[in-house]
Formats: sequence, C-alpha cells, structure tokens
Amino acid sequence: MKLFKKGDRIWLEANQHVYDIKSNWDDLVNRKQLHAYLLSLIHFSEEVFDLDQQSSFDPPIGTQEVWAAGVTYLRSKVAREKESAEEGGSSFYDKVYNAERPELFFKSQPYRVSGHMGKVHIRHDSTWDVPEPELTLFASSEGTIEGYTIGNDMSSRSIEGQNPLYLSQAKVYDHAAALGPCLTVLPDPIPSNTVIQLKIYRDETLVFDGMSAVSQIKRELNELVSYLFRETTFDSGVMLMTGTGIIPPDAFTLEADDRVEIYIDHIGTLINYVTKR
Repeated sequence: MKLFKKGDRIWLEANQHVYDIKSNWDDLVNRKQLHAYLLSLIHFSEEVFDLDQQSSFDPPIGTQEVWAAGVTYLRSKVAREKESAEEGGSSFYDKVYNAERPELFFKSQPYRVSGHMGKVHIRHDSTWDVPEPELTLFASSEGTIEGYTIGNDMSSRSIEGQNPLYLSQAKVYDHAAALGPCLTVLPDPIPSNTVIQLKIYRDETLVFDGMSAVSQIKRELNELVSYLFRETTFDSGVMLMTGTGIIPPDAFTLEADDRVEIYIDHIGTLINYVTKR
C-alpha cells in the first residue's frame, strides 16, 4: 500500500484502487501496525480515480524531523575517505564504518524538504555536489518501522571533504533533502534484495546511471532506528535516511537544471530538479 500527500489531501493506493483518506497525516501514520490499520480504513473510505503519478506530490511527511545515517555502505566509506584524504581526515570514515555505534545526524526540518517533482538545491559556496539516493524509513514514536520512502540526501562533498566537522554545512540547508513520491507501507520488512537506482540527466542526456541494493547496507535497519531512539523522543515519529551505496565518480558534480531520478523497488521513482542560488 502507498500513501500520497498533497496539501491537506491524502490518498491510499491499495490493490490497484485509490481511496481518499480523511485524516491528519501525523495522526494517520504514527501508530504501530500501520499496515493493518490502513487495511481497516479501506471499508470506510471513498474510492477515487487513479492518481496521475507523473504529477507533483508533497513529501510524505508531517511534523516529523528527517535524520540520516552515514557510512553504512562500503562504497560510501571509500568515497568519504578519498574526498577527505588530502586534509588528513580519511581515517574517521574507516573507524565509523567498523564501529559498533553508527553515524547518525540531523538532516532536515520538514519545511525544508522537497517532494516529488520538486526542486533540490546545490550550495553556491560548494564546487562538488552530488545527490545521494537512500532508502528512507518511517519509524513511529514507539520506534517501530512502519513505512518506507525514497530519500534524496543532497551533499556538498567539497565542504565535507575539507573537514568532517563541516558535515552540517555540507548536509543541512534549504531544499537539501527530498522525499517521495509516497510512503509505502508493507505487511513485512522490505526485502533485502530491493534494488536502488540513480539516474541523472543533463539536457535530457543521461550523464550518470548507478545501482545498489538494500542488502549492501552493513547494518540492520532496526539497529539504526534503535540507536536513534536511545536518548531521543519523536512525538510524531521520525524519518531516517539509511545511507547510500551509489556515488557518482569524483569528476562528476551536479549543475543547475539537472534532473535526478531515484528508483527503489516497492516504492516507485522520486524525481527532482536541481537549482542553484
């Protein structure tokens, strides 16, 4: 089942039918056993026409914060080591990749998050910028994983590479995160063979194409959530990006007007357009 959001409208796509859900987003999704609850709503909801999934949607988020996990894929560890080697910070990424405690950091407040067909920004003071395609979890306020969406974690590699302490400047700014096109709610955990694909277009020409799989994440998804909830409460739940295993080559950087397409099995495709101030 998939939940789509636009303004104050929420639609539930289930079994090739679409239903108009009358609810506040936070009240709807922040619960244990969300899949069973959505099934129960179908009998009381008005069926509507099929959704045009080529149109824009708001990010599937209410008041939830967005957090992110770093260096969860070997490919990410290697890339971070290379970008920071000149400044002598490369050993930190090896240590966190192999450490018991994962890297977790705050990514975005909801008002800075873009949705499907929305804009994502690259910083004017950065010279090396990439999108990071990430399976993103929705965890309820009780710390249970209840849904999945696609995350675009925009990253200024030139800034983070100067010093790991610049992480927040490289990661946290207006429209540096996008989520969508929907929140997928499954009866069971998302399969480990779930494919993630990133495509980047420039003037309608494909300039990058890469793939990975959820199975390549070094840590268990529940492990990441459990660390996030250790000393922090989330009254309406939280979104957690789980890291990336797809990183364009070092010679590549995003440019204004590029189109970023991220596909994840069971969820769909998130499309964003790059802007620069």
